[in-house]
Amino acid sequence: MTIYVDADACPVVRIVERAAKEYKINVCLLCDTNHVLQSDYSEIRIIGAGADAVDFALINLCKSGDIVVTQDYGVAAMALGKGAYGIHQSGKWYTNDNINQLLMERHIAKAARRAKSKNHLKGPGKRTKEDDERFEESFRKLIIYAAGKE
Repeated sequence: MTIYVDADACPVVRIVERAAKEYKINVCLLCDTNHVLQSDYSEIRIIGAGADAVDFALINLCKSGDIVVTQDYGVAAMALGKGAYGIHQSGKWYTNDNINQLLMERHIAKAARRAKSKNHLKGPGKRTKEDDERFEESFRKLIIYAAGKE
């Protein structure tokens, strides 16, 4: 098992590394040339800039039984299709039972944004310590679940 992280602006990289180190699981951080990552634990792959380049590289690397950390529902759907496990930085697991609904909600939200003449949507709130704790608890449960399926 390897943990792949869509690491462009990902706030949970250090949590992922800490847990992976404890469970002795390899981590691969993928980012584009616009981001600078450093790690004493993970392999870092810098992918050429371009729309979705990191996403496609991640999907080409992951395989059944791996864990993918991403906030991109499309990446999560492709990872599930390969038999990998997926988790959002909020700690929500992507599953075959919820991915279609998430993709539909994304589509509807995008259509709504396009329909508005003024697009002033507020982004997500500032990440809190509780958000990190929620992610870490869920992530550790996913590692144990995935390891039990190997």
